[in-house]
Order: sequence, then structure tokens, then C-alpha cells
Amino acid sequence: MSGTGRPAAAAVEAGGLTVGIVAARWHEEITDRLTARAEQAAKDSGAVAVTVRVAGSLEIPVVVQAMARRYDAVVALGAVIRGDTAHFDYVCDSVTAGLTRVSLDESTPVGNGVLTCDTLDQAVERSGGPGSKEDKGYEATIAALETALVLRSLTI
Repeated sequence: MSGTGRPAAAAVEAGGLTVGIVAARWHEEITDRLTARAEQAAKDSGAVAVTVRVAGSLEIPVVVQAMARRYDAVVALGAVIRGDTAHFDYVCDSVTAGLTRVSLDESTPVGNGVLTCDTLDQAVERSGGPGSKEDKGYEATIAALETALVLRSLTI
């Protein structure tokens, strides 16, 4: 976890924007924190947030796509922890490719807050809880809202 060069995640003026938040239920201790921080980022920015839960990270992209058709921005939240098989690599690749495809196909910003960590401790450090070094739920939401504002400015 480098964090070097990461911009500060501060609330933006996003009143009038809507943001969908899609969070996996796997590793609920982590995803509950990510979700709470994403909802707080939306609130701090004046955006209206709608949160839904899905079974796991592989289910996130299809729900993100449905929300991308209705909301100004969408945030994907999950935690994929490396195990003893190649399953980790397949899940991470599929989710990342799916989210990128959705964002481009729907022209809707997608904040990627799906943690891909070697250990549970690494996920805790990125989840935005007390003492965490990073706050990926908040950061992903701010990034998605900022991008929605940029896209909106391009159409004026």
C-alpha cells in the first residue's frame, strides 16, 4: 500500500447529483465500513445516495450497469482477499474489466472501491475504519462524483 501521490479525498459540491452504491456482502466487516464511508462522502458532497447489496464481488458489475443507466455516478465496493487458488486473480480481473466496461459503455463514472488484498489486515487498513491508513469507500465516491461533475461541465 503506497498511497504516494494519492490526491486528498475531500467533499465536492455535488448537490443535485445522484450516486448508486453497490456493495458486496462477502467480508461484511470490511464492506460495511466501505459502505458507511461511501454514504458519508455522498452526504458530505450533497449528493443523494442509493445503496444496494449483492452477494459477492462478481455480482457487482451487472448491478453497477443497471444503476449507471439511472444515476449520475456509481460506486462499487467489495473485498477480495487472496486465497490458495487462482480464483483471486479471476475475480479481480473480471470485476475490474466489468466495471471499466460499464463506465465506458454507459458514459457514467464508476468509482472502484473493490479492495484486492493479500490479507484481511490489508483490507482493514484500506476500509476507512478507526486507525485505517486509507479510506477507499470515501475516496471512490468522491472520485465518481468529481468525474460526474466534469462530464456535466463538458455538456454545457
